[in-house]
Amino acid sequence: MNDPTYTIRELAERLDPIGLDEMAGLRLMNRMDMKFVTCRKRLEQLLEMVGGSYRAQLHEGTRLSAYMTTYWDTGEHLFYLQHHNGRTPRQKVRVRTYVGEEMLTFLEVKTKNNHGRTGKKRVRVAGQDDVTAAADFVASQAGHSLGELHPTLRNHFRRLTLVNRGMTERLTIDLGICFDNLETEGHAGTGELVVIELKRDGAVASPVLEMLRRLRVKPLGFSKYCIGSVMTNPGLKHNEFKPRLTEIDHLVNRIY
Repeated sequence: MNDPTYTIRELAERLDPIGLDEMAGLRLMNRMDMKFVTCRKRLEQLLEMVGGSYRAQLHEGTRLSAYMTTYWDTGEHLFYLQHHNGRTPRQKVRVRTYVGEEMLTFLEVKTKNNHGRTGKKRVRVAGQDDVTAAADFVASQAGHSLGELHPTLRNHFRRLTLVNRGMTERLTIDLGICFDNLETEGHAGTGELVVIELKRDGAVASPVLEMLRRLRVKPLGFSKYCIGSVMTNPGLKHNEFKPRLTEIDHLVNRIY
């Protein structure tokens, strides 16, 4: 098979589906987030384990959806440096397209507060290159005018979304992540890397945590904007990300 996601698709097809209407009932108001980074082989093993506990989001006839995201930043890369320097509260501004028949696109402002909680507000826009109608939204949510920002990094990836039977958590699984730097014209792919994010309702028990522990997949932070920026723009300050990059490289390239 030429499609590197073929086995993942096969395994996802075995999971019971959940539609967007039912997904809307998953509120996660008191949300706790955890990220994990692993390789595709471990993901295949995980998908063989979750069948009785999770369902897969089905949208437009597929369980593995395509996403495209463009990040915006200031000329001084303020949002990138806020994250690099560990500053909170901090923000990111991005335009995300859910690639498919509908091609829905939203301009989103994500804010991480001093307590480690992440909030997101968004407004629908016409497309990746047509966000002028959201100028007032950006100014009110990000504290910067749209004129102060410009597109810096674009990524593409595939996402599988799982929901547990108790409807208390959502698991997003991203693979095939690649980056295009809109400032340097640099390009980078992530090969076998898989990013898993667990979003659950408070401290409620999570079935997948024990599965990840058995697979020796440990929590590890991963910002697509920051990691993609470092991989495609060597001129950025990145001392604080060097240990993370080394660990990611070890996780993805070691022999299991």
